[in-house]
Amino acid sequence: MRDILPVLARWYAAKAPFALATVVSVSRSAPRDPGAAMALGPDDEVVGSVSGGCVEGAVFELAREVVASGEARLAAFGYSDEDAFAVGLTCGGEIGVLVRPVTPESDPSFGAVAASVSAGEPVTVATAVDGPAPRGATLAVWPREARGTLGAPGLDVAVTADARGELALGATGTRHYGARGERREDAVTVFLHSFAPPPRMLVFGAIDYAAAVARIGAFLGYRVTVCDARPVFATPKRFPAAVEVVVDWPHRYLRATETDERTVVCVLTHDPKFDVPLLEEALRRPAAYIGAMGSRRTHRERMRRLLEAGLSEAELSRLRSPVGLDLGARTPEEVAVSVAAEIVSLRWGGTGAPLTATAGAIHAGRSA
Repeated sequence: MRDILPVLARWYAAKAPFALATVVSVSRSAPRDPGAAMALGPDDEVVGSVSGGCVEGAVFELAREVVASGEARLAAFGYSDEDAFAVGLTCGGEIGVLVRPVTPESDPSFGAVAASVSAGEPVTVATAVDGPAPRGATLAVWPREARGTLGAPGLDVAVTADARGELALGATGTRHYGARGERREDAVTVFLHSFAPPPRMLVFGAIDYAAAVARIGAFLGYRVTVCDARPVFATPKRFPAAVEVVVDWPHRYLRATETDERTVVCVLTHDPKFDVPLLEEALRRPAAYIGAMGSRRTHRERMRRLLEAGLSEAELSRLRSPVGLDLGARTPEEVAVSVAAEIVSLRWGGTGAPLTATAGAIHAGRSA
């Protein structure tokens, strides 16, 4: 959705009606998570994807009908054993797709939402999916304000509170309410799509490997910062344009920087005077991933120094070192793929093993 928002904002500003299809539910193995989006705009221009190609043709026709009628539609897609060529998901899962019309009249808050997402400001969009609430109605919720309505004041109040809770977690998924917002009822299904600011990737050590890791981090959607105490190496010219470059002692910069449970820390200095005080700080604060480059000998020496610095075994167990998965990587770009693979594996609980050596659902564990 983030990727296609600039195009949608352009259509919206031009007052060109378009249909927005969003994955609102997923069961079993499915190619995309809730929140995946596809849109049909002027001259049948299509952006985005809801299934990676399995059902896009059917969603395209449905979107055409929605633009023509101005009425939102909810569709379910799954695998058909009777006809392998029927519209469905060959991966065996099921998805629910809400297709709704978007115009300045039907969704007055859409422009403000797109602007907030573009600026990295947190916002959640609540959309009525099923039940007595008007299907496709939206309520945009920011930390300190809300715009729009789902059709009932009590429902708006309940959804606003939940939307702010989901926004704090960066979570997306469905919630169920009574017609007037009653808890523990399921008359109304509401999809909460949270746009939290991008997670941060902090890369320490302005070396060639850092440039490659920074590029793949930006590709994965992280807000990337590279930090090094040596100004001759920490120059913007050596790194991609979207990457922030900071000249400072790594541990001092990290101490003054906020991190959370989504933050990724990559320590590529492999110099004790930099990485020991840096890791001492990193391992005592929230982070999703903390990895450090170096040989096994460097790792053993680093662990000895960290123990002497007073870190506990529990704190040291968070360190991924030597950094990355065993891919046989040699070049900086290959090492960056190895590091990214370990980050993704840790995030989703993957084994890192070849899929040919595993069994069961490929996307096991996915949920709204």
